[in-house]
Amino acid sequence: MITVFTPTYNRAYLLSNLYESLAKQTCKDFEWVIVDDGSTDDTESLVKQWLPQADFSIRYKKTVNGGKQRAVNCGVQMAQGDCFWIVDSDDKLTENAVETAYKWFDTIKDKQNFAGIAGLRGYSTEKIIGTTFEGEYLDITCLERVKHNVNGDKSEIFYTDMLKKFPFPEFEGEKFVPEALVYNRIAMAGYKMRWFNEIVYIGDYLPDGYSANVDRLLISNWKGYSLYVKELMQSNAPLMAKLIPLAGYIMRVVKKGLKI
Repeated sequence: MITVFTPTYNRAYLLSNLYESLAKQTCKDFEWVIVDDGSTDDTESLVKQWLPQADFSIRYKKTVNGGKQRAVNCGVQMAQGDCFWIVDSDDKLTENAVETAYKWFDTIKDKQNFAGIAGLRGYSTEKIIGTTFEGEYLDITCLERVKHNVNGDKSEIFYTDMLKKFPFPEFEGEKFVPEALVYNRIAMAGYKMRWFNEIVYIGDYLPDGYSANVDRLLISNWKGYSLYVKELMQSNAPLMAKLIPLAGYIMRVVKKGLKI
C-alpha cells in the first residue's frame, strides 16, 4: 500500500483541494496520513468531517509545532504503507496518480538497488515544472539529475523503509532542513530512483509556502542548511550541480554577516 503523507500548518483554507483530489483517485488502495504541525486554525475539525465520508483510510495526528522535517519523521513512523509519498497541503494529485505510481513500482524488479520512483510535478496536467529527459523512464540517483536535464521540483515516492533508514536530521531551535539533504544521502549510498515522464502532482508556489520564503528559512535554520551544503560539496554530484547551491550559500553567509 502507498501512504500519502501530508505535513500541514494552518492550511485549512487549502487542504480541501488535496482531499478532493484524493477522493477522485481511480485507485483507492492508499492511506492518507496527516501530521498537523501545531495548527491554530480549523484543520482538526475539517479532517474530522472527512473521516466518516472518505472511502480511503485517513489518519490524523496533531503535534507541537516543530517544522516539516519533524513532521515527516513522525509520518514515516506512522505509515502502514510500503511506499511513502509526501504531498504538501497546498498541492494535489492527478486523478490517476496513485494508479500510475503502482504501475511504475511494479516495473522495478531489483528493489534492493532502488530508493523509489519519481514522477513529474506540473503547474497543470499539461505544463510541467522544470525540465525533464527524453524517453519513458530513467534510472539515476538524485545526485545525477542535473546532467540528465531533470531539473526543478519532481514528485518522489520512496520506499518507507528507505526513509526510516535515512531520517531527517533534527536540530534544536530549528524547524527546517532542505529535503535534498536526505535525498542526497540516499543517493550517496548508491540507491537509484526510477524517474518517469508522467505528471502525477499538481502544485504552485504560494506566498506563504516554503519556496517563496526559502531565503529566510535557510538563514534562520543555519545548522541544517550548512550541513546540506557541506555534504553536497563532499558528494560525487557533478560540478554544475554544486555551483548554484554554493553561490547561494556564500550570498547568505554575507547576509548573515559570517566569515567564510
